[in-house]
Parts: sequence; structure tokens; C-alpha cells
Amino acid sequence: GLPAALPSLPLELTVLYNSLLFTVGASDSAIKREAEGIRQGLLRVLEACGACGQDLGTEELWEKVLQEVTMEELQAPLHRLGALQAAWWLAAGRLGSVAGLFQLLSTAEEPGRTHCSEGQNKLLSVIKAWQVPPEGPSLPLLQSAKDLKEILCTAAAFLQGLQELEAGNFPTALSLLQEAAGGFCSKKILAQIYTCLGCCAQRMGKPQTALQHLRRALQVDFQCLPALSHVAAVYHKLGETDAELQALTLLYEALGKSPPAAASSSSYFLMRTELLVHSPALTSLLRHQHPSEVKYLLAQLCLQDGRVADAVEHYLDFLSLLQEGLQQQVPLDGSSALPRMPEVFLEAASALEQAGRHQDAITVCEEVISRTTDLVPRVLRVEGRLEQPECSSPGAELGLLSQKKESLRCLAWRAAAYLHQGWAWAKLGESKEAVTQFSRCLGDLLRVQLHGTGVKPTENLQPEVEVLQKIRLLSLIGRGTQFLELGRHKEALLDFQYSLQVSPGDPAAASYLVQALWKLNRKQEAAAQWQKFSQSSPGEAGQQQGQGRPLPLYLVSCLEQTMFPHSELLARSIQDYLGAAAQDTSS
Repeated sequence: GLPAALPSLPLELTVLYNSLLFTVGASDSAIKREAEGIRQGLLRVLEACGACGQDLGTEELWEKVLQEVTMEELQAPLHRLGALQAAWWLAAGRLGSVAGLFQLLSTAEEPGRTHCSEGQNKLLSVIKAWQVPPEGPSLPLLQSAKDLKEILCTAAAFLQGLQELEAGNFPTALSLLQEAAGGFCSKKILAQIYTCLGCCAQRMGKPQTALQHLRRALQVDFQCLPALSHVAAVYHKLGETDAELQALTLLYEALGKSPPAAASSSSYFLMRTELLVHSPALTSLLRHQHPSEVKYLLAQLCLQDGRVADAVEHYLDFLSLLQEGLQQQVPLDGSSALPRMPEVFLEAASALEQAGRHQDAITVCEEVISRTTDLVPRVLRVEGRLEQPECSSPGAELGLLSQKKESLRCLAWRAAAYLHQGWAWAKLGESKEAVTQFSRCLGDLLRVQLHGTGVKPTENLQPEVEVLQKIRLLSLIGRGTQFLELGRHKEALLDFQYSLQVSPGDPAAASYLVQALWKLNRKQEAAAQWQKFSQSSPGEAGQQQGQGRPLPLYLVSCLEQTMFPHSELLARSIQDYLGAAAQDTSS
């Protein structure tokens, strides 16, 4: 409450500097609030000089103070306070304000001098050009201005590197992040910087360089687990499955341990780099995966790579986590690696089937069926592009589209569950039960009604419709194979004919059709169909198999089971028949 007096201002500003540092050191959140103490200190300086600045913003206030206050004794305290102001602005992402302030501070020291040559980063140049004021003998500082300058340089380089990384300017980002890595920071922050360098190198198409940076991050601080996540992602891109599995296994084990209370190498500093770097890009790059997510990635990777026993173990571990409140462990913002739960169950069923645990697969599928039954409408009308439903507003149309997509997905999950059960019963030798499940699958798919003659579904619904068509194809072939097992060859023939209507030229459906005709003793037709199929262009069969979008992982094993197993034997029989027929004709 005392009036401002010039003789006491240096001491007053030094006390304010120490006080603000202590406040930041006592509470990390203090840096997120406006530094009102700095503003009041500047107003006190102006008051002592017979001026005022109540109506000025903080930037204008600094400009006024540095231009009008020329007392030599006040320069050092004001410069130190200016460095603190810069820290607050860096934490708020106001990089332009920081550059302007240091330009003012340097201009006050050496008017007319420019501190940024062409090709240099302006912000880093003006911070580095700032002359640190000498410490006075009157009152010790809680943190020297020299250390504060180093921290500001590191934070400025790190923040700008993140901005450039997010903008896709990778060479500039790499340069700034390397500058930050050589700066003044704790091991924790250094590991984060190396992680960002690794991500930058990966996006530049330099996986080996990325791995070097990420390994460096883990060497500096093994608790920087996001670096391990990115290592696994790099190996995934490289197709190095063993290395990816090893990285994910280490990550899962590390996530299960309580992290040690690692002391920071710069913990004695009140103002630290980590307090100044707040960026959505950094939060995204350093997102910690939950153990359940990593367990799922392990299961998925093993299933994709054909490591069935390991896949089953991981999927069962994951499913057990559901009973421990998985929904409370995984973020709901779309950043999780987890797919929808029915898909996870279906993938688990696929793994169990391939491991020969058919009853367990049937049980898991039953869970999917029971959970989706109430979500599947009796009839689902899918409009073509020429018959869009009239909606009162774009919002209503978007809502209807979203609802239809969800209904189609639920239908696909339940139909796929029946499909898996059909194949599981077939493997158990229960052909009648298999036919029942395949028929239930096909019955479900009849709920979808495509409207618009000769018109495909809207592009927004095309992925879901393609999955349903693939399930229809696999189920028709599956039921046809079981009809063959039961000796019901005419019904098998019909299913294979329908299969070729769903997917013309499909090699499995075509081969089974030939076999059904052969078993019905319609050998001439069988031979004609076989010749037609054999004469198709070499790439056409593969094109039919791989047409459209990638198949969901939970359907891959079903696709493999539809592959015709007797190609060579059937081809030999038909060739013998054609040879005999040719001899009869010539004679």
C-alpha cells in the first residue's frame, strides 16, 4: 500500500521476481493463470516515474515502460521481470508476444540493432541476442536470469518444432527439435523431444533415423512409454513383425508396473521447460496407451501373422479385462486403437476356430448374437444415389445416415457371428447344424432392402454394404459345401449359383459349382463351366478375390475356409473326361 518510490523499486522488483518464481515452483498450474503481479509491478514503475498505464494492455505496458524508464538501476530488475513475462507468454502459446518483448528488451540495450539474419529463426534469435543482466549484490535470486534464458530458448525451440511438425514442415521441425534437444531441460523433457524427433523422421520416410531417435528417448528416460509405442508403429510400417511384437510386449509389461518416482535432473529449478510447453500436438504424440489397448494390438498382430496360439491367449486376456471395467480405462475421444467390441469378439472367435477350439468359438459368437439382437431392425432400407430420402434439414439427413450405418454394422456383426458358428459346426462334423447357422446368417441379410434400380448404395453406406455382400457370399459357399457333405447336391448347386450372382467370377464359388455339377453327373455342363473359368484372364480371379475394400480381420479365416481344396483332382477328372469325349468324337 506504500507509494512507489524510485530508490526502493530495484529491491521491490527483485522481490516480485523471486515471489513469482516461488509461486510457479509451488504450483505447476500457476503458470496457466495471468501473471497479474508482473502488471502491477510495471504500473508501480510508471507511478514512480510520474506516468500511468492503467488502460494499456500488457504488451503496450511493457513497450511504454521500456521506452520511458531509463534509470540504470531499474534495467536489470526490469529485464529479469521481462524474462518471466516471456515464460508466461510461452506457456500460453503467445510466441509473437515473446518475440516482440525480447525485441524491445534488446533494442533498449542497443537501439537500431537487428538480431535475426536471413534463414534464422526470429524468436530464437531475439532470445539469444538478449544480454542477461548482471546479478546485484543486494538480494540473491531464486533462479538466475541466465538459467531462465536457457530454459526460454529450449521451450521456444520445442514449441515451434511442434508447430512445424503439425503443419507438415518436417525439415524445419527437425531443425528446431534438434535445437531443443541440445538445450536446457530435464531428462523427461529430453526424452519427449527425442520422441518428437522420431515421429518427425518417421513422417519424412526415414524409419531407421526414427528408430535411432526413439531408442535415444528410451535411453534417456525409459518411463517415456509413448516412445515405445512409436517404436512398435515404425516396425509395423517396416513389416518387421517379430520386432513389433517385442516392442508391444515390453510396452504392456511396462504399463503394468508402477512407475518409479524419477527425480528430474533440473528439479531444483522453479521455472522449468515442462511448465512452458503445452501443445495439443505434443499431447497427441505422447498419449499413453492403456494396457487393454496394447493387449488388443498384440492379439490382432498375432492373428494377422498366423500365430494362432498366441492370438488366442491375448484375446482371452483382453476379454477378461472387460470384466475389470474396460470402459473406464479407454478414452472415448476416438484416439483409442480399439475397434468396436463386437468386432473384437468376432476376431477372438476367429482365433479360437483356427486353434481348433470350435465350441469356445461358438460360445463367443453367441455373446455377439445376444448383444446385437435388439439393435437389428426387422427391415433395413438402403437408398440408392438416385433416391435419397427427403429430410427437413442437413442435420436430420446426417442423423438418419448415421443411424443406418450403425444398423448395418450391427447386422453385419450378427450375421458374421452366425457365419462363424456355421464354420465351427462344420469343423465339428455337424453339417446339419452348420446348415442351420449359415441359413440364419442368410436370413439376417434378407433384412436389407436395396432401393433404386441399377443404382448402388450411397457412397457413405458403401463400405457397410460391401461387408454384408462378402458375408452373403461366404455364407452361401459355406452352406453349399455342407449340402455337398450331406449329399444334397441340387441344393448345393443352387447356393453356388447364387454365390456367383453375388460375386461373378469368384474362383471358390466357380470351383464348387463345377464340383456340384460333376456330382450330379452333369459332366458336360461341369466341363463347360470349368473351361469357361479356366480361360478367364490370369489376374481376373485374383481381382475378384481382392475387389473392394480390405476385408475385416474377423472375416479373413472364413474366406480362407471357402477356398476350394480339390482343384487339381477336379481338373484332372475333367481333362480325362474331355479327352475321352474327344476320342469318341474322332472315332
